[in-house]
Amino acid sequence: MTDETRPRLRFAPSPTGALHIGGARTALYNWLAARHGGGELVLRIEDTDRERSTEENVAQIIDAMEWLELDWDVGPVSQASRAERHGEALRQLLDSGHAYRDSATAKEVEAWKAVHGADRGYRGTPVDEEGAAVRLRVPDEGETVVHDLIRGPVSFPNRSYDDFVIARGDGSVLYNFAVAVDDAEMGVTEVVRGDDHLSNTPKQLLVLAALGHEAPRYAHLPLLHGPDGKKLSKRHGAASVQELREAGYLPAAVRNYLALLGWGTDDDTTLMPTEELMRRFRVEDVGRAAAIFDEKKLRWLNGRFMRELPLDEYTAAVAAHLGREADARLSEACAIAQEKAQTLAEVWPLIRFLFEAPTSDEKAWGKVMKDGAPAALEAASAALAGAGEFDVAGVEEALAPLPERLGVKPGRVYQPIRVAITGSSVSPGIFESLAALGREESLARIDAALARLRS
Repeated sequence: MTDETRPRLRFAPSPTGALHIGGARTALYNWLAARHGGGELVLRIEDTDRERSTEENVAQIIDAMEWLELDWDVGPVSQASRAERHGEALRQLLDSGHAYRDSATAKEVEAWKAVHGADRGYRGTPVDEEGAAVRLRVPDEGETVVHDLIRGPVSFPNRSYDDFVIARGDGSVLYNFAVAVDDAEMGVTEVVRGDDHLSNTPKQLLVLAALGHEAPRYAHLPLLHGPDGKKLSKRHGAASVQELREAGYLPAAVRNYLALLGWGTDDDTTLMPTEELMRRFRVEDVGRAAAIFDEKKLRWLNGRFMRELPLDEYTAAVAAHLGREADARLSEACAIAQEKAQTLAEVWPLIRFLFEAPTSDEKAWGKVMKDGAPAALEAASAALAGAGEFDVAGVEEALAPLPERLGVKPGRVYQPIRVAITGSSVSPGIFESLAALGREESLARIDAALARLRS
C-alpha cells in the first residue's frame, strides 16, 4: 500500500463540552476506518468559537479518547492556530475573483430575496471596503453533488444557495471555510461525521473547488436515538464518555457496542474484540437508518466482556475503578462476583460484605427474616460449625441437606443466610460468599441475626 492509496481520516470535535456518545461513535468509526486501511487518523480540535471552546473541554476530549484507547497519528491540532493559513487561503480566493467583499446587512439580503424569490440564493454586489464580510461566489447553474459513501449521491441546486459568508469583516473565517481548508491541507481523504453536517458539505465542496483542491470522500452517519425513538439525550442514561467510565463500563465493551450502532456484520456477530472490528469494519457498510443506543444492551454486552476477562485483569479493572490495590483479598472477592456483575460499579455492592460489617437492607430484612427464618438460621449455624473444610464444596455439603430436612424450598434457607451475612438479598452465590467470608465471621453474623430476631 502506497501513501497515495493509504487513507487519512480526521476526528474534529468542537471543545464546547464533554465528548458525548454520538461523538464517541464518530471518533471510533474514523479510527476503525483508518486502522482498517492501514492509514492515519488526525485529531483536530475545531476551537474557532473562542467563547465556548475551553482548555478544560479540550482536556475532556483527549481524556475520553485515551480512555476509549483510540490513538491518533497527527495532533491534536488546534484549528484556531491555523488562522494565518486560513487568511492566506482567503486572500487567494479574493485575488482570483472566487470571493468578494459585500457590506449587505441581513435586512438588505432579506429585501433582495423579496424581489428575486425566497428560494433563490442571494447574490451580492462587490464593494471595495476592508471591513466588509467576504462571500464565496456560488454558481447560478448546475448542482453540487455530495457522493456519500452511505447515502449515495445527494444533490443540492446551486441557485438555492446564497453566496455564503466565509469570513467576517474583521477577517476571521467561518466554520465551513476553515474546515474545507484544513481537510485539504491535512491530506484528509475521507470525512466521516454525523448527518447533521450533510447540509454543510455542499458549501465545503464549493470552497474546495474554488481553491482548486480535490474533495475527500464523505460519509454522513445517521444520528443516534434512544429506545423511545427520540434523539439521544441525558434522559436515556449516560450521555458522555466520562459517565460511561464512572458507571463501570470497559473500554473494549464500549468500542464493541458503539461499533454496532449502525454497522454490523453479515453473520450478525455481536461480541468482537477490537482487532476483529478493525479487520471487518467498512464505512460503506453503515446503514442509513437511525441507530438506537440502549444502555441495557450495553450493560449486557459489558457483562459478557467482564466474565471473559482473566481473573487478574478483572481484579485490576475493579481495583482501578475503586481506587484501591489489586491484592489477593480483592482477587478472592472478585472471583465470586465475576459471574454476577455487569459493570465495574456493580462489583463493590456485591463484595462489600467481605471488607465491611454488613449494613442491613431493612426492606430485605422485613421480606426474608420471618416465618421459618430463625429455624433455618439455627440449622445453618450448626451445620456450618460442624463442616469439615470451609471451602465452597465443604459449605455446600453442609447446607445442601437442610431444605429437605426442614421441609422448605432452598430459598427459605439460603435467603436468610444471605441477608444475615451480607445485609442484602442480592449477593454472589451463597456457598461462595460463605467460603470467602470464612467460618468464624459467617457464624458471628448468623448469630447476630438470630439475636436480633429473638429480640
